[in-house]
Amino acid sequence: MKLMPEAFTGLTSIRPNQARSTTLFQLATEISAAILARTLGIHTDVAVAWQRLFAGDWATYAAEVSRRR
Repeated sequence: MKLMPEAFTGLTSIRPNQARSTTLFQLATEISAAILARTLGIHTDVAVAWQRLFAGDWATYAAEVSRRR
């Protein structure tokens, strides 16, 4: 028996698709576009677009780390 996400919709207040999207958005803000793309099997351009959309701009992070040293 294969469990489908829809089977859990009425059992909890957690919606599987919403939780998945939230997780992807969080990843886009926490890891580099190259790693995100490789991990998820998506094109690097898509990963970069996600990061820009969700304000996970790694250029700002890299500049901040450079200033600390």
